[in-house]
Amino acid sequence: MPRAFPAGGGLGHPVLPPGERLRVLLVEDDEGDAFLVGELLAETNSSIDLLVATSLSEARQRVMGVDCVLLDLGLPDAQGLDGLRQVLEMSSGAAVCVLTGRSDEHLGIVAVAEGAQDYLVKGQVDGVLLTRALRYAVERKRADENARRLREVELRQAESARLERGLLPQPLMSTDEVAVHTFYRPGRHAALIGGDFYDVVQTRPDRVDLIVGDVCGHGVDEAALGVELRVAWRALVLAGVPDDEVLPALEQVLMSERRLQEIFATVATARLDLAANVATVRLAGHPPPLLLSGGKVAPVPAPGGLLLGVRPRRPVAFDLEFDTDDWSLLMYTDGLIEGRVGDGDERLDVPGLTELLGDRDNLAVPLAELPAWLVGRAEQINGGPLADDVAMLLVTRGGGR
Repeated sequence: MPRAFPAGGGLGHPVLPPGERLRVLLVEDDEGDAFLVGELLAETNSSIDLLVATSLSEARQRVMGVDCVLLDLGLPDAQGLDGLRQVLEMSSGAAVCVLTGRSDEHLGIVAVAEGAQDYLVKGQVDGVLLTRALRYAVERKRADENARRLREVELRQAESARLERGLLPQPLMSTDEVAVHTFYRPGRHAALIGGDFYDVVQTRPDRVDLIVGDVCGHGVDEAALGVELRVAWRALVLAGVPDDEVLPALEQVLMSERRLQEIFATVATARLDLAANVATVRLAGHPPPLLLSGGKVAPVPAPGGLLLGVRPRRPVAFDLEFDTDDWSLLMYTDGLIEGRVGDGDERLDVPGLTELLGDRDNLAVPLAELPAWLVGRAEQINGGPLADDVAMLLVTRGGGR
């Protein structure tokens, strides 16, 4: 039968929280050695409760809940490192400290290399050294476990970051008649993607399709749904689905994939006919694009349309004819315009963004840097970082202004 040697004493230890007691399982078939270990711990007020098992089979029944296993390498049912390997397997959460004889001290070194936290040589330890070795072994095991968990978290975070980077769109465009500058920043802390999305696809030499959208919410589910909608939109455009059918089909994807009926999305699309110098804009509850041309800035007067996922209805197409070959079209999500203006509840909104873009100061900003400049200015006015996701597409032709 397994035996217990309770060791009393209330003295704390500088390494462990005051009053913490350890449960140590001694696996030793020699009654004299087991008695000696119990006496050494008792005389030092070690705050250690000692349990004893005479074989690995008995240890297997008592190992649950112990902080450390003190293992003799010579047992009736296991010899040497084989016994250590079995103990390491059965006690993954406990520290392991090995007992060796004077003649096989080298086994202790090998045991540490195999996974034990420490080794002790019989006959060469007193109560203080034994107590310190057991407590240090427990602390090393805890430190190793914490380091392992931290490493697992870091690996998962790195894997998630690689996955999120892979989900960000790569504009599919080869023409040099227009340039597209993108900006993306999720509002969710430490994330790479959010519920906002954008994409650019060129299907013919003279035709480029653009989309900017926003799934309501800021969590991982909304981010995943945003990616699904973006990929679905690209597939629909590349498949040559008729223009008026693309957004209704996208709405079907939204309604089938969303986790709650309350989830909706807003979308703005633009199809550029480069030969005719015309853009066809469709809005589904989304803020209108802004047109920069001839030194002026103005919202595109396209009908607002209904949110996707609320009451299915085709958005109305609006044809925007460009007067010159020097223009820019800014498409963005509402995270850019929801920041406050001043100390009240007034928001930047579309008029405020239009005014920012019309400021003469932005003429010194290169077009490629204009989206980031706008975010910076919006944050200055807001008095701090913007809370929502922000996605932008700035498509430019000629001088762009």
